[in-house]
Amino acid sequence: MVAKKVKIIVKINLPAGEATPAPPLGPTLGQHGVPIMDFVKAYNEKTADQKGNIVPVVITIYEDRSFEFETKLAPVSELIKKELNLQKGSGEQKKNIVGKLTSDQIKKIAEAKLPDLNTVDVEAAMHIVEGTARSMGVKVSS
Repeated sequence: MVAKKVKIIVKINLPAGEATPAPPLGPTLGQHGVPIMDFVKAYNEKTADQKGNIVPVVITIYEDRSFEFETKLAPVSELIKKELNLQKGSGEQKKNIVGKLTSDQIKKIAEAKLPDLNTVDVEAAMHIVEGTARSMGVKVSS
């Protein structure tokens, strides 16, 4: 069996179960000749159980215009916003604190995101979550 030749790998964040051919997805896939509606249907079916979340997807597009995709877990910032019921982070993280995370909440988020992070150590993952939280204007309690 001959392996297909990869044309490009595209990474994009989409709403789970609610992707549409509108920008940013349509133009991104269209320029590579991918059948957009085939991707939208497959993605929405695969992520239907995660509605309400933003799900990063890695799309491998082959030279014959076929594709494969792999979904990732929601970004750390999305997990923090969901945990604290926030609409968005702070624009001025030093001056305007928008929430507070406990160490238990940080550990919960770190454990959930661990498979996608570049570490296998929960402590290191917790530091990643803490850094993201601070950059969003969320106070981290130890």
